[in-house]
Amino acid sequence: MAWNIRDEKCLRCGACVAVCPKAALDLTEHGIKNDLDKCILCGICEKMCPVGAIKVEKND
Repeated sequence: MAWNIRDEKCLRCGACVAVCPKAALDLTEHGIKNDLDKCILCGICEKMCPVGAIKVEKND
């Protein structure tokens, strides 16, 4: 699986950061950063993003 964010769509609202169960996301001055060592690719952030900027996808 892969985690991707479309920076041009991201509002930097922090909704994804607030719901991450592993605290893998961080809101920085440059946008959302994901610590892939902590991320479990659960997809909660994708569901909470109000503009669909986050995609968690299977790489088969």
